[in-house]
Amino acid sequence: MSTNPAPASAPLRIGLIGFGCVGQGLYDILQQQPEAGFEIARIAVKNPTKARPLPLDRFDFRADDLLQDASLDVLVEVIDDADEAFRLVREALRQGRRVVTANKAMLARHLPELVQLQQQTGGTLLYEAAVCGSIPVIRTLDAYFGAEPLRSVTGILNGSSNYVLTRMGEAGADYAPALAEAQQKGFAETDPTLDMGAFDPRSKAVLLAAHAYGAFLHPDEVLNLGIEGISAVDIAFAASQGQKIKVIAGLQRLPDGRVTVLVTPQLVGPESPLYSVDDEFNGVVIEADFAGEQFLRGRGAGGHPTGSAVLADLAALRQGFAYQYPKAAEAPEYASDLEVEIYLRTDEDRIIDLLDFSEISEEADEDEYVVGYVALAHLIRHRDTLRKYGAFIVRTGRLRPVSTNELWPRHRRDKPVIANRTTQSVLLAVLSPYVHRSP
Repeated sequence: MSTNPAPASAPLRIGLIGFGCVGQGLYDILQQQPEAGFEIARIAVKNPTKARPLPLDRFDFRADDLLQDASLDVLVEVIDDADEAFRLVREALRQGRRVVTANKAMLARHLPELVQLQQQTGGTLLYEAAVCGSIPVIRTLDAYFGAEPLRSVTGILNGSSNYVLTRMGEAGADYAPALAEAQQKGFAETDPTLDMGAFDPRSKAVLLAAHAYGAFLHPDEVLNLGIEGISAVDIAFAASQGQKIKVIAGLQRLPDGRVTVLVTPQLVGPESPLYSVDDEFNGVVIEADFAGEQFLRGRGAGGHPTGSAVLADLAALRQGFAYQYPKAAEAPEYASDLEVEIYLRTDEDRIIDLLDFSEISEEADEDEYVVGYVALAHLIRHRDTLRKYGAFIVRTGRLRPVSTNELWPRHRRDKPVIANRTTQSVLLAVLSPYVHRSP
């Protein structure tokens, strides 16, 4: 799928929906780069009384007015409301418009429908800013690695939780003061649930799966466990092993060709490039069959870093670029019949009974932790109960098939993707125009 590039001399007229951190970041970038060839012609916001750095007459207060403005070349959606974002983006694509969005939660839940709309109407949707801020990981997976099989894609995709974990490790702080510091510095939201509960990186992992493996997943299929229950005891345990605790989103191809996705705290050693990704930074490791290991690191959030990703998408649209989803036609099967080795700390015996460990290798009553193998299906089924009782879980990085003691090779450790076969079959016809075409 492609669009006709606009002449280089004609500035693209941008309709900007949302003027928060990312919207203001993009506006500021374009003000400093007038030669880039983009003009923010209209800005739609929801609240007319909110203080903003531009005069009131620069704003519209009905986003639908921008949808009806045929003079706008591109719509950029950067609002917080996922439901409203979906309504707006869906309608824009129905009109065959070009759209850039940064809303990962909306995309993760509705990507199949939005991809279908693009194919049917000739619209274009780009969303580099939805994953890892300034790191160009979506384009890298879709275009550069579109033809090469990937063993794994592993990343720190959330700067808020990474900052909290960094402070706990460096200062010996408990979770609450480390979170408070992150909030004070603007690295964490007032309501930190999406970040600390690993819902945010789960949405990003779903998007990565579509481009790394052609697997279109529903977020609920992907295990996500957060750091709300972490304590200094857990940090000390990791340090005793010469490791750090990081929230890792892993997409991994298993030795049998299937794939899986996990988004949880994980022990990370100095041999991993992610070990040194600290504070609010993000990092992604791509392990390809032929190219080997690639490492991308950068700022995963903030007005200017994320605005730069929006700018890159705008430049790509002007050149007629569109995502190809080259691996969708041969997406692998999702594997859920796996066992994951975990460290579990809890003072609730019922949690240990609930998870039904198949093997326990270490147990410490004084620190109330246990290390052993648990079925992935049990972790997914009981994740809400684990949060309710404040249980804290860290993956060691080891993964194996259910009911076996055979570990897979270390270089294929769990770095998670999920392919729902029903979803894949529906998408196959939709995506066929994308397959086997160069970006």
